[in-house]
Amino acid sequence: MFERSDKPRTGRDNQVYSAKTGARIVAGCVCLTTDRKQVLMVSSSKHKKKWILPKGGVESDEADYRTTAQRETWEEAGCLGRITADLGVVEDMRPPKEWNKDRKSFENAKDDIINHPPRTEFHFFELNIEEMVELFPESAKRNRKFFSYDEAKENLIVAKRPELLEALNRSSIVKE
Repeated sequence: MFERSDKPRTGRDNQVYSAKTGARIVAGCVCLTTDRKQVLMVSSSKHKKKWILPKGGVESDEADYRTTAQRETWEEAGCLGRITADLGVVEDMRPPKEWNKDRKSFENAKDDIINHPPRTEFHFFELNIEEMVELFPESAKRNRKFFSYDEAKENLIVAKRPELLEALNRSSIVKE
């Protein structure tokens, strides 16, 4: 279990990256109401009008991806609950922000190097919401809101986050 803090973790000094692909390892939750008819989303820290799922970087001192997912959900959404399912790994295949300019190295690389590595490797979990806390570490910089499946899907399309939509689609949210 994660330790509930008053302040979010910052920086990437302890950030975990995939040894195989170099992708940043991120964990998050698809937070559903008890009836599974709504999902909790948070405003993006970079684009305030865009809605995303709570998630964040796995750090080297964390026990497992579930711990990170619960910590990030607490920090970004003030949401506590029980993880009910592992939704698996979703890779973000958008080109990395700092794409390697030395394309020859990629082209001449051995088979153990992927020619187009994922930017991020997401580990998502479904969380059954048990408690929503008013004051949480990022409450001053993020909004949170419940959406139906169709509303959430539309918001993730607008935010250009197909990897987050994939996680939502893997969840047990009611898709009517």
